[in-house]
Amino acid sequence: MAKSTTMTVRLKPEVSDKLEVLARDMKRSKAYLASEAIEAYVDVNSWQIAHIKEALEEDRADRPGISHEEVVEWMNSWGTGHER
Repeated sequence: MAKSTTMTVRLKPEVSDKLEVLARDMKRSKAYLASEAIEAYVDVNSWQIAHIKEALEEDRADRPGISHEEVVEWMNSWGTGHER
């Protein structure tokens, strides 16, 4: 069995109550359900962040982009006789 660590988590009372009911209905412990929820959250968000970082790196490698200042200057020219 893999090693595990213990941590304390503060929950709003209403969340704790819902977790208690869910644990009882599923015949699992609150700790088990909390661990499963945290694991799923970490997996999804780790995957998402990794893909965002990868996309940003690809974007930076492909083209230099346009600076914020250039975009603001362009937008400020809208509706004028000197649109860029």
